[in-house]
Amino acid sequence: MMAKGRLRPGFLTVFRREFDHFRRRPFLLFLTTVLPLLLMAVLAAVFSAGLATKLPIAVLDLDNTDLSRTIIRTVDATPDAAVARNVSDLAEGRQLILSGSVHGLLMLPRNLERDVFSGRRPEVVFFYNTQTMTTGNLTLRGVSAAVQTVAAGVRLSLRTSQGQPLDEAEEQLAPIPVQVNPLFNPTLNYAHFLLAALLPSVLQVIIVTTMAYAVGLDVETGHRLRILRRLGGGLWPAIAGKILPYTLLFLVVLGIADWVLFSLLGMPLRGDRYLLLACGILFVLANQLIGTLLALLLKPMASAISIGTLLMAPAFGFMGIGFPRIGMNAFAYSWGEIIPGTWYMTARIDQTLRGTPVYLSLKPVAVLLFMVVLLAGLTALRLEAMRARRLREREQPTAPEPNTSGRAAG
Repeated sequence: MMAKGRLRPGFLTVFRREFDHFRRRPFLLFLTTVLPLLLMAVLAAVFSAGLATKLPIAVLDLDNTDLSRTIIRTVDATPDAAVARNVSDLAEGRQLILSGSVHGLLMLPRNLERDVFSGRRPEVVFFYNTQTMTTGNLTLRGVSAAVQTVAAGVRLSLRTSQGQPLDEAEEQLAPIPVQVNPLFNPTLNYAHFLLAALLPSVLQVIIVTTMAYAVGLDVETGHRLRILRRLGGGLWPAIAGKILPYTLLFLVVLGIADWVLFSLLGMPLRGDRYLLLACGILFVLANQLIGTLLALLLKPMASAISIGTLLMAPAFGFMGIGFPRIGMNAFAYSWGEIIPGTWYMTARIDQTLRGTPVYLSLKPVAVLLFMVVLLAGLTALRLEAMRARRLREREQPTAPEPNTSGRAAG
């Protein structure tokens, strides 16, 4: 009979012990819940507007005519760009771009109006920083649309002034009209696209490193591992009881992030929510098992945390969010294949923005399930190897002590 108030060894004993660790180790609770929620709050605040609008640009107007001023007003009226500065030369505009004060420089050449109305094709030049792809492309889109609109208006005015009927002139200007129908994210809302990918990417890094740290606390030395095994009544229930509290906490964090996206930022949920939930659970478990396996394989604990960070920190670049995976080289493509976040984001985008039928999203679910099973199997093999080594050490006979009395054997 066990003493009153003493818990029997088993899964629940380790499970309760892990929650007690959060009280005794505030850093662990901070790392598990507070840190990811803080990072997600910062990211949500940054992308809460959804669209980057009225990005400042500078203008160098060398023509100073009615046409050049019309172009400037049209550019300023676009939702993408806003004319913030007028400069006197290219050097001043270049300095503004390099300092980050503006995101582009629009140069209107001399004799622009004269050349346009005389039938020539003068060039309007736009300089922008290609290192900042998002802001650069947005300002380029706004300037291009504005200049094309003004140019179409000038050509239409020239044709009608020569006596051509308006309908005929419009038809000749656009003989083959193009109907554009943007799909899935027509407003280019970055909260629905980029933020929805950044949140799981951040959580992925935190899950792996946290599990490497938490499991490493109990397996870094043989003494600690023996204590964990005794508490759990064996390595299997001990590891399961250690992992599950973190699973629940990470699922709560992921649920809060999704609540912010769907309820506050208006992200659509066009697919099956239960499939998305299943993928979220598998995503958390797969990353937890990666961190656990690293802690079991690598000593000291700092090595497991470092390798986990090295594996997951650059994962966002290989998930196909900013750059399509089909255009990556073999190394980058393969790296993306083995990262749980890649498959979770595939299912996430399918079930939110695209509204993909469930049967077409079964592949990422199957891959995540395979990852969980494979990683659990590798973890089991490592645990069995550690248990077998412990049994061998226990059965190994102790060497006899040498005779130091100095008496000859008779």
